[in-house]
Amino acid sequence: MSGTGAVGIGIIGAGVISRQYLENLTSFPDIVVHAIGDLFEPVAAERAAEFGIPLSGGPDVVLAHPDIEIVINLTIPAAHVEIGLAAVAAGKHVWAEKPFSLDRESGLGLLAAAAEAGVRLGSAPDTFLGAGLQTARRMIERGDIGTPLTALTLMQSPGPESWHPNPAFLFQEGAGPLFDIGPYYLTTLTQTFGSVDRVAALGSKSRETRVIGSGPKAGEEFDVTVPSHVSAIVAFEGGESSQSIFSFDSALDRHGFVEVNGTEGTIAFPDPNNFDGEIRLRHRGDDDWTVFPAVGATTTRGSGVLEMARAIRADRPHRATGELAYHVLDTMVSISESIDTRSFVTVESSVAPVPALPEDWDPTAATL
Repeated sequence: MSGTGAVGIGIIGAGVISRQYLENLTSFPDIVVHAIGDLFEPVAAERAAEFGIPLSGGPDVVLAHPDIEIVINLTIPAAHVEIGLAAVAAGKHVWAEKPFSLDRESGLGLLAAAAEAGVRLGSAPDTFLGAGLQTARRMIERGDIGTPLTALTLMQSPGPESWHPNPAFLFQEGAGPLFDIGPYYLTTLTQTFGSVDRVAALGSKSRETRVIGSGPKAGEEFDVTVPSHVSAIVAFEGGESSQSIFSFDSALDRHGFVEVNGTEGTIAFPDPNNFDGEIRLRHRGDDDWTVFPAVGATTTRGSGVLEMARAIRADRPHRATGELAYHVLDTMVSISESIDTRSFVTVESSVAPVPALPEDWDPTAATL
């Protein structure tokens, strides 16, 4: 049943990222946020008061709420599948922050459970639905660079421990620059070239421990248990290829570098971690870049939840699917395995193409 009217939403996880979601979700006419839950109930209560959400408490206040149709899972990566399975068991559709899971087995288990229950899975990143990346995609699809062939992506920084008040989890299983930032770039690449076929990668750590640089835990030392620098080569099913760097070990802070080369030119995408930004195009023989503004919606995190909610009401497929997120997860796990085995690793999963959004897609419109 697709139902009628605005779609009821509940959030589990009241951490830093929840504020960005709620700023948007509470402004979308097609969505109603009924409750927010967290293991630390005072944190949930604080966020509920901030955004005028009527109910807060532990995770069960969300899972048991009869008017909540989509549970937004903003817990730490290690809890994504556990909470996802609980929401599926409660008969809810699920939207999760990235990564989709930490391993293939649990990710496939979540997909299977949702299919059996007849509910949908959606997952961040939804940045590929933003005006910037959608405009770049439409330019490629209309032939502005000819046939796309290769891509280069770079994400380099000194690491988030200088600004994040609790950064240890970002350097441990389920994170690192590959699992924390990689989904933005790899999702963008799959939207450009299609499914990944195989990967090869190298990884390293510049040091075994790091120090928190801000907040109440400033000065505390924590262990680094995953590579803090990853270099990856990706081969796609259609024959295209890309090279990527994901690094928390660089003195140079460089984000959002995505260039796609085609038979007739090169296009520079905006930052795949953002929803907006200019697009630059350069044809063979040009002396300089031509700059194009983004066309379309510029609302940020939560846009994918809204697109999923509208798809539920229309009884059509949504775009930021669990299958897409699982394929990106499968690709990242394969990159990790390539680092360990020093060999190419085949990515077994594949995902169907996702259609571009209409240029006039408007999150602020009341459509339900």
